[in-house]
Amino acid sequence: MNVSRKSFASDNNSGVHPAILQAIATANEGHAIAYGDDPITARAVEKLREHFGEEIDAYFVYGGTGANVLGLKQIARPHHSIICPETAHIHNDECGAPEHYTGCKLLTVPSNDGKLTVEGVQRHLHGFGFEHHSQPKVISISQATELGTVYTPEEIRALADLAHRHGMLLHMDGARLCNAAAALDAGLREITTGAGVDVLSFGGAKNGLLIGECVIFFRKELSADFKFTRKQGMQLMSKMRFVAAQYEAYLSGDLCLRLAKRANRTAGSLAAEVEKIPEIQITQPVQSNAVFAILPKEAIEELQRQFFFYVWNEETSEVRWMTSFDTNGDDVMDFVQCIRIVMNKYLR
Repeated sequence: MNVSRKSFASDNNSGVHPAILQAIATANEGHAIAYGDDPITARAVEKLREHFGEEIDAYFVYGGTGANVLGLKQIARPHHSIICPETAHIHNDECGAPEHYTGCKLLTVPSNDGKLTVEGVQRHLHGFGFEHHSQPKVISISQATELGTVYTPEEIRALADLAHRHGMLLHMDGARLCNAAAALDAGLREITTGAGVDVLSFGGAKNGLLIGECVIFFRKELSADFKFTRKQGMQLMSKMRFVAAQYEAYLSGDLCLRLAKRANRTAGSLAAEVEKIPEIQITQPVQSNAVFAILPKEAIEELQRQFFFYVWNEETSEVRWMTSFDTNGDDVMDFVQCIRIVMNKYLR
């Protein structure tokens, strides 16, 4: 693999945006009270309230798995169940942490596009009050999804209304929330609390931040004693101002949306070019910063010697190509040219 080239494996592989690094450097001047009792953290929370609403309760944590697990643990008890798509990060990529730390049963729903529907969820809405069954308590969705698709506000509202009719709650894994907002040309509030979401894991490491995530509760009664849950969950950081400073910069001047739009745009450009190449099939709508495609196994192996990316499904030879906030047009065309050269070998 040519290590000088940017990879298309994951937006986690990207660097840190200069404005975020500058915010960290500025936060490094002098001393500040630890554990979040500092002016920078207070300002960052105010920025979050500007985007999500004055009534929120927000808590910074180290990373995405911690945010998901603790957010779910706060609103569910061990006899509860959590309903999610079979592609969900909490189901596939968190090493069983949600089950281990919440004690809840994960109930999955098949999904061709990574999205839950009301009809898909309803198969698990039974056994309420029956002591032999785990009790459905949370519907969990990802925005954008693990397949790069995006829920509209109306689709989120339908799931929220379904949850609330049954005394349940709607949790959102927002690791790529800004990519979804950029794709929908919508505000962050519009696709979260405005659509009925109760608890959000709001991430930025995939979109220019260095570290840190935020658990946001849209009703304060849901976050009662969460500060103790966060401490017991080993997610309370002493020098919290360095995470908070990133979010203050991230949410200023719509930086978060500008970076997400750039990543989405380059994914769209990549998809448009790849569609011109015979024998490559794009398998999902390209709505955020992910392109899923099927191509010959031999071509995949040769491409991976030039560019780093992951195979999503070994059986079908489906790959995932991710773009990042720092992916540019030249990166895309360099990759496309390599794809063309490799594919021509297999089309002769």
